[in-house]
Amino acid sequence: MRLLSGQRAWLLQRITAVYLGVFTVLMLGYFVFFPPADHALWIAFVGHPVVGLLTALGVLALLLHAWIGLRDVIMDYVHSFGIRLTVLILSATGLLVLGLWAFAILFKAWLS
Repeated sequence: MRLLSGQRAWLLQRITAVYLGVFTVLMLGYFVFFPPADHALWIAFVGHPVVGLLTALGVLALLLHAWIGLRDVIMDYVHSFGIRLTVLILSATGLLVLGLWAFAILFKAWLS
């Protein structure tokens, strides 16, 4: 059985959507009532261990959610195997680069 196929992919898509929805509402609510006044406060906020962990989980959830969605759309609408494989590889590479970039930013905030 493949890791992200069928019902498992469907369930992961829903779980990541719920996490991202709750995370977004909480972050927006926090920033509406307690906006950081300057860059130092922003870095301190993101550098807090709980916020950093929740943000890292949010990045992972976003990447997984995006991968499942892109993969399903590509598998459904790109019929040529060669083009499909190329588009899947490019999509996975793009998501990997974005994920590494996001984690580099979070890691830099944690170090400061």
